Amino acid sequence: MNIILFGAPGAGKGTQAVNLVKNYKLTHISTGDMFRAAIANHTPMGDLANSYISKGNLVPDEVTVGLVKERLAQEDCKNGFILDGFPRTLPQAECLEDICLELNIKIDFVIDIEVDTSKLIDRISGRRVCKCGASYHIMFNKPKVEGKCDICGQDLYIRKDDNKDSVAVRLDAYSNQTKPLIDFYKKIGNLVEINGDQNIDDVFKEIVNKIGE
Repeated sequence: MNIILFGAPGAGKGTQAVNLVKNYKLTHISTGDMFRAAIANHTPMGDLANSYISKGNLVPDEVTVGLVKERLAQEDCKNGFILDGFPRTLPQAECLEDICLELNIKIDFVIDIEVDTSKLIDRISGRRVCKCGASYHIMFNKPKVEGKCDICGQDLYIRKDDNKDSVAVRLDAYSNQTKPLIDFYKKIGNLVEINGDQNIDDVFKEIVNKIGE
């Protein structure tokens, strides 16, 4: 089974990606991890991407698409994968269709985890993090001692881009970027819309119900 996973910041996409990988034994391909691995392994596309990144420039679409093609051709993708963070634009989605034809693979499901924007703002702006990497929420995942990490006891803090104004800008950018992709996959017929405004287990149950065991 080959899956593309969509979800706005705060929709729970990362958590459901972990659940999907465990349940379906899929390879998780995130754009960030893919870039880092290709650069570390000095693949042709990795070296090309690094030539832009090292100068502080954005990596062009054709390089990103080349990296995806290089990654999907690897052995660990043969039994199924989840694409997380790609495609981000309509041209990338169109290029992915060409890659699939060339590699003789098929995207079975495009899962879109949907949550109302106002609720996403509350979710993200309520997030608190620790330098050790632990993450909490003032409503949904409170630390045992307010303002302190359960694991290491350090002070929790709010990330710069987790304030309400920054979150609203991020969500607006995501919506504008993603809507054409949703319409694109609706026309193809492999879009699966999921209600993300449920607890984690119920979101995953809905995904499984809609895509099959």
